[in-house]
Amino acid sequence: MQATATVLVYSDNANTREQVRLAAGRRPAADAPQIEILECATAPAVLTALEQGGIDVCVLDGETAPAGGMGVCRQIKDEIYRCPPVLLLIGRPQDAWLATWSRADAAVTHPLDPVAFADALAGLLRRRNLVQA
Repeated sequence: MQATATVLVYSDNANTREQVRLAAGRRPAADAPQIEILECATAPAVLTALEQGGIDVCVLDGETAPAGGMGVCRQIKDEIYRCPPVLLLIGRPQDAWLATWSRADAAVTHPLDPVAFADALAGLLRRRNLVQA
């Protein structure tokens, strides 16, 4: 198991970034590594961080403006070689089709349910083989 996993959180709303930090905790599941959160408030910051590498999972807020998480997700899936899995925060369950369009690997709705969020995040870390066997 990797010692720590880096989770990029993109939202223009500081409260949303804090909710993600609190819901993820130090580790989202018992078999998951401890996580380090890298916060980004702008789309250019997301692209720069991904180009530098070392990101294990992205959490993108679909309600962010002017560049929403759904559009950013679709862009990074097209432009970033070996793009890490993306967990998309959507405004309502009916937006799940937009999450599919954006090529997100998982989606959870606002307001964040900490259990559902941690479960989805841990699932993406498992897909990256960042959990104990």
